[in-house]
Amino acid sequence: MLADLLLLLLIVLVGSALQRISGMGLGLVAGPVLAVTMGPVEGILVVNVLAFLNAAATTATVREYVDWRKFSLIASVLIIGAVPGALLVREFSPALLQALVGALLLLALAVTTFGQKYIPPATGNAPAVVAGVVGGFMNTLAGIAGPAITVYAQASRWAQQSFAATLQPIFMVAGAISFGIKILLGAGDLSDTNWLVWPVGIIGMAVGLWLGVRLSKKVSRPRARTLALLLATAGGVTALVRGISGLA
Repeated sequence: MLADLLLLLLIVLVGSALQRISGMGLGLVAGPVLAVTMGPVEGILVVNVLAFLNAAATTATVREYVDWRKFSLIASVLIIGAVPGALLVREFSPALLQALVGALLLLALAVTTFGQKYIPPATGNAPAVVAGVVGGFMNTLAGIAGPAITVYAQASRWAQQSFAATLQPIFMVAGAISFGIKILLGAGDLSDTNWLVWPVGIIGMAVGLWLGVRLSKKVSRPRARTLALLLATAGGVTALVRGISGLA
């Protein structure tokens, strides 16, 4: 158990620091790791809670750059995707769910990393709404709303500073909705979760944010994002392999 708590501390610290620098990180890095160590239901529920807290704290530091119009457009439809995501969590076996978390993460990373030049330009409100619905589904199932919204940002040529800042209140709403809808639909609970997860996670988050503020002046956003994607890929592969092994 001590090893799991130390891993939680490290992964939340790194994810929080990367998120403060690049806009994404906590869900990408912690989601697949906690899905493996805690299970795909409990692990992603913990990610949802920590993502909410982390995004709330980060929003306070970047609020002047938030595009509140795009935030309201995307955040308002997250629940539409969250409901079917919660139903899948409730009905699927843990092994199948773990494999799905890994596969979904790897697919999302592939699209955002290698599919940029194939993404057509996006205009109007419809693409933002689609991104919000898909983000709500992915966040509920795998704790990762960021990749879906990144695709929209690339297609709409959304300025990086505003995009990274606006992601934070979106993540805050996504975390709250994903957690709430799964509890409401009986798709999971945290009654058996070790209480030490919360102080350890919050300490990791606080240190990560502190480091992120300082490193943001020295580490470029693209470099931090690349590191987050590499760590997320390793976690996604692990979750996929573990899930497939459990199905055999």
